[in-house]
Amino acid sequence: MQVYLVGGAVRDSLLGLPVKERDWVVVGGTREELLRLGYREVGRDFPVFLHPDTHEEYALARLERKVAPGYHGFQFRFDPGVTLEEDLRRRDLTINAIAQAADGTYVDPYGGRRDLEQRCLRHVSEAFVEDPLRVLRVARFAAKFAPLGFRIAPETASLMAAIVQRGELDALVPERIWQETDKALREPAAREYFVTLRACGALRVVFPELEALFGVPQPREWHPEVDTGDHVLRVLDQAVRLSGDPRVRFAALVHDLGKGTSPASSWPRHRGHEERGVELIGALAARLKIPAEYRDLATIVARCHGLVHRAFDLRAVTVLEVLERVDAFRRPQRFDEALTACEADWRGRAGLEDRAYPQRDYLREARSAAAAVKPTSAEIATADGPHIARQLRERRIAAIDAVRAGHRESSEPPGSANPGLEGMS
Repeated sequence: MQVYLVGGAVRDSLLGLPVKERDWVVVGGTREELLRLGYREVGRDFPVFLHPDTHEEYALARLERKVAPGYHGFQFRFDPGVTLEEDLRRRDLTINAIAQAADGTYVDPYGGRRDLEQRCLRHVSEAFVEDPLRVLRVARFAAKFAPLGFRIAPETASLMAAIVQRGELDALVPERIWQETDKALREPAAREYFVTLRACGALRVVFPELEALFGVPQPREWHPEVDTGDHVLRVLDQAVRLSGDPRVRFAALVHDLGKGTSPASSWPRHRGHEERGVELIGALAARLKIPAEYRDLATIVARCHGLVHRAFDLRAVTVLEVLERVDAFRRPQRFDEALTACEADWRGRAGLEDRAYPQRDYLREARSAAAAVKPTSAEIATADGPHIARQLRERRIAAIDAVRAGHRESSEPPGSANPGLEGMS
């Protein structure tokens, strides 16, 4: 029985990147041997074993054969006769098909180290087309490694398009689509995931709401980039720049989904797109089983980003109503995350990436000032509930007005140097 380090640990080590987890493949061994050595068996589709001390994953070398459509349509063979080269051949990319022996030597039958040097994402074999999930995985690796100069090999891109054209993506389970997407949103070049999916035709299958944004115009005076699809990718870039939180990045990406349903006769205007976007986010979250915290933050940003951009033009009572509507007093962190996504939207315009966004600081301070207003002990002792509520509301409005006055003295006039209020949203 021989054991080899495989996959991402070998790849990242060769690239000089931190190794976060290690996976191992066992050649010439059996399930019974591993159990006898104290390994614990896990896994549903095929046996994977956890090391009794390190709890790292060890898998028996295996062969797989496509027998039905979709991600689960495989039969697996495990026996001591399966070679390391056969096991590596079933992997997706050459850079993930390098093994390292206990003495440190590399086993690289498919040119993975060469492709690491050439910064190339290349499939291992024609068996690549048998697993539709690989379309999303390659897109995710593009998002992960684009900053290092990696590009997808043309022949691999062609196979990805062929998988899409055959309708194989229809067999992907929602959880796996979201799992890959969530990982991609955490990567340093998250936009490459969606660009790659669009290039091979997969975006219209897994994210038709995003695909619908491309080719939809916006007012040039507020959006020099014009195209809404281009805009949301720029917004995602800014969200990556401003936050490492995938929820903020997701909210930024989907904040304008409603523009994809604006009637062409109204272009480039998109009145009412906020509420249409809220409906689309709800449907998207239900379809892909997206966690509620992602959906809820995205809903707030879709519904309120226009109001946030126009914050200095709103009356103090309207600001208070917005704070109450988004539950900012009980969920201040989520409100701050929403402001970050709104800032990404503001900056996600061609040539305006470094534009100041004083609205964020103003609304943060307005929330804090309003939250600091509490009923007095005398009011609590003598007044009834409705009276206390009215007094509290009036003092909160006054507190917000004071914050607003301070910002108006130090900020640019909102209608001139800060462009794009209604048209920008």
